[in-house]
Amino acid sequence: MIAKPVAHLLADLGVIKSRSRPHVSNDNPYSKSQFRTLKYRPDFPDRLGSFKDAQAHCRRFRSRYNGRHRHFGIRYHTPADVHYGRAEKVRKRRETVLLDAYAEHPEHFVHKVPTPPALPTLAWINQPKKETAD
Repeated sequence: MIAKPVAHLLADLGVIKSRSRPHVSNDNPYSKSQFRTLKYRPDFPDRLGSFKDAQAHCRRFRSRYNGRHRHFGIRYHTPADVHYGRAEKVRKRRETVLLDAYAEHPEHFVHKVPTPPALPTLAWINQPKKETAD
């Protein structure tokens, strides 16, 4: 028997190669997005010395990403603020700062009194179907 690459074997068997995985529950777009964010950070090392180095780097990244980095998709809140229910308090502080700025310099705000963005709403990967009452 002669060995051949798996791609050739699959082609001989009529299996079409595909990079997408529709209807796969573990194909998580949030995880993919975060991996890309991690990988393309300027402080991402070219090589990691060991598994422990990788863990330490990921811990530092996660701490900064979840605790200090403000995300556009969640109205410039940190994931920790949203997750732990602090987003409303942060929004109230922002509103106070904006109103103070408006009181001092209304000419800077031509159209209307400034307000902070609305709080983020729920996000789903696969939203559960609503159960109907029998």
